[in-house]
Amino acid sequence: MTDGENGPTPTQVSKVGPWVAAWIYLFLLALGLLGPFLMVLGVFAGQGLVITGMVCTVVLVPLGFAVGLTVAAERRHNRRLDAFGVPATAEITELTEWDTGDDGGAVVVLRVSGLGFRTFEATWKRSQHPALRVGLRLDAVVDPAGNLFRVVL
Repeated sequence: MTDGENGPTPTQVSKVGPWVAAWIYLFLLALGLLGPFLMVLGVFAGQGLVITGMVCTVVLVPLGFAVGLTVAAERRHNRRLDAFGVPATAEITELTEWDTGDDGGAVVVLRVSGLGFRTFEATWKRSQHPALRVGLRLDAVVDPAGNLFRVVL
């Protein structure tokens, strides 16, 4: 399915389990409290820490909320896939490497097929994995109504 012709392009969902989500939320809470902690500490230690605390608060609190909302959306999508997803097969049709200097990985083009939905192609950008090769068939789960899919590797 491509955007427009047969409906919107399905969204790829990453598996985020409850323990991973709990650790991410705990880390985000610590980041969010860092700025106010530095501001309070700055009252006793010096003006430089107050300014640093303000900057950390202004930058890290909104960043933490954005990441937290993203994790919550991934968890919601995973629950939907677990409840309503149908088994599918994702075949790798194309595999190219990408490298931006600081980051790199593989761009994997998948053909996802199964019962109860129209076969579609999707692009999956992920870290390199030695098992990835053209023609490899992977297990997947698709929620046609929610327009979501998850690949199991």
